[in-house]
Amino acid sequence: MQNIEPIAYGRYYHIYNRGIDSCNLFQETDNYEYFLSLYDKYISPIAETYAWVLMPNHFHLLVRVKEEEEIAVDSSTPDRVWNPVRGKTGTPSHQLSKLFNSYAQAFNKRFGRHGNLFERPFKRKLIDNELYLKQVILYIHNNPVHHKFCNHPMEYPWSSYLTCVSVKPTKLKRDLVLGWFDDEANFKFMHNQKVEIEKIEDWLKID
Repeated sequence: MQNIEPIAYGRYYHIYNRGIDSCNLFQETDNYEYFLSLYDKYISPIAETYAWVLMPNHFHLLVRVKEEEEIAVDSSTPDRVWNPVRGKTGTPSHQLSKLFNSYAQAFNKRFGRHGNLFERPFKRKLIDNELYLKQVILYIHNNPVHHKFCNHPMEYPWSSYLTCVSVKPTKLKRDLVLGWFDDEANFKFMHNQKVEIEKIEDWLKID
């Protein structure tokens, strides 16, 4: 039986998945944009985001699930505040499932396909130390380089790298991410180095 890591409140997770049979999850620009809009709707109320990348047939997310108390009093999303009676916002796992199911339904309708779009269950890894956090961020941002979509993370539009080096307002926890690398200069320096994705995958035990 597959051992599935539960999603707990107040913990950091690397969440990732791919299309079933490695099929594409994103075929057009507005597919990426729609996934991100659903992500904001379903995930922003229950988790903080630190890094992300959307690849044509898979994705990676680095999040911290909020404590139940944080979700209940989140005034930035008053229409989606968690309520123990009405359950407007569900458990973290439920919210992630709503994201994937909503996107899959829209994608299937758009392209005239049927059945599952994502592999199930979605993959998740608990992160419990800062070194792990930094390695996951480097891994996520360098995914497009590894898969030969670009030569540097800054050239790929569907990841959080550009947001990290921007000054535009964002819900991404940019200041904390840069702080884990000491400052923006070292963040860029580390991303300018050759990242050996396979070694990081082995170290992170990514399957």
